[in-house]
Amino acid sequence: MKKILALLLALIMVLSLAACGETTDPTEPPKTDDPVNETPDDGGETAEEGKVFRIYAWNEEFKGFFEKYYEVPEGIIVEWVINPNEGGVYQDKLDEALLNQENAPADEKIDMFLAEADYILKYTDTEFTQDITALGVTDFSNTYEYTVQAASDSNGVVKGVSFQCCPAALIYRRSIAEEVLGTSDPAEVQGLLDSWEKFNAVAADAAAKGYYMTASEAATFRVFSNNTTAPLVNDAGELVLDQAILDWAAQAKNFADNGYTLTCDIWSDECTAQMFADGKAMCYFGPAWYFNFSMGNAQDPEKGCYGDWAIVEGPQAHFWGGTWLLAATGSDNPTMLADVMDTFINDEEVCKALIENEAQFTNNQAVNAAYAENPEYGNAFLGGQNDVAIFVDLAKNIKFENKTIYDQLLTEGLQGYWREYCDGTVTEEEAMANYYKYINEKYPEIVTP
Repeated sequence: MKKILALLLALIMVLSLAACGETTDPTEPPKTDDPVNETPDDGGETAEEGKVFRIYAWNEEFKGFFEKYYEVPEGIIVEWVINPNEGGVYQDKLDEALLNQENAPADEKIDMFLAEADYILKYTDTEFTQDITALGVTDFSNTYEYTVQAASDSNGVVKGVSFQCCPAALIYRRSIAEEVLGTSDPAEVQGLLDSWEKFNAVAADAAAKGYYMTASEAATFRVFSNNTTAPLVNDAGELVLDQAILDWAAQAKNFADNGYTLTCDIWSDECTAQMFADGKAMCYFGPAWYFNFSMGNAQDPEKGCYGDWAIVEGPQAHFWGGTWLLAATGSDNPTMLADVMDTFINDEEVCKALIENEAQFTNNQAVNAAYAENPEYGNAFLGGQNDVAIFVDLAKNIKFENKTIYDQLLTEGLQGYWREYCDGTVTEEEAMANYYKYINEKYPEIVTP
């Protein structure tokens, strides 16, 4: 962790000397570090708390939950600063603000900021985040252990919480499974797809019947990358591609060459279009948040196929992502900061609402267990299947390990440059040379082959 901290400080020095650029993508949330969507609450000033509670985020997912389920104290205005995650823009803007935190006016100080598993270590082991137990958040008895571990520094000091737990599953289309596998029953489907050998063999069967196994060659990336035995960057600062990553790369090329998949980004319209009723892709991969946040086309009232989906563990257990709420050092709203975090992990009514209304898998084991054991509970999007029961079992396999502060951009870059090879526009050697050049430009301190 000392080496990680040293690398972080080096990055911060670079950021302080260079201007941060923005990207332009009309499909993304507002790309500005001006506050958006203020949430005012009329009333007098609140004693001992600042007048503005400022939150940095990369999309509006948590913002929606916050506005629905958290009661803002009287006299406090909530300001959201939202920048896109892609290309590291969110991190760049956040880093710039954190560097200016000490000298920022009270109303412009960051109180809380969100972070993902791919780069949370960049912030937890630094002075830019603070001990939340000192603020009064002390009850982690119902949270999943890995979520606390991920939000802690190298000395075990907890710097934040996650409002969700993110075991991931293979999400399959029931009607296509019936045609390809001869069954749509989750137990039977799992038996037919419980290894990569079986999964790859079924891909050939699906293609023979006019279907895609996946809608993107990168659809399986997170399953493989979450089962690596070593981090992408070793202690010597060298890029090392684990065998699991190489296995994914081989599968991606094989699927592309044989027409088992489309070659496109997992967030692209081309990929998500296959979620419509007339789509031909049988399998997607994701946690509970993926249903609502990423599968809007499947839920479209006219063109979708609501209820024609189910989940199983698939070839390998894995988890994907998660959103952590981190406490910014220098916040002038310590009471509200602690209350927000405590609410989203310990308020049972809020956690129940996240499951029933938002299809989330919460970071409260007691609440999750109650739904898992309820024979009357089912997710209508999944044809009535009790997804909470599945996720409760899958959550037992989650381990937060082999992570680096570089993971977001290293994985984005690898998928993008490898896709060019899968498309046949470059050779394998050219694809990797382009990837290494990208890394050298983004992170000169990483040693590439």
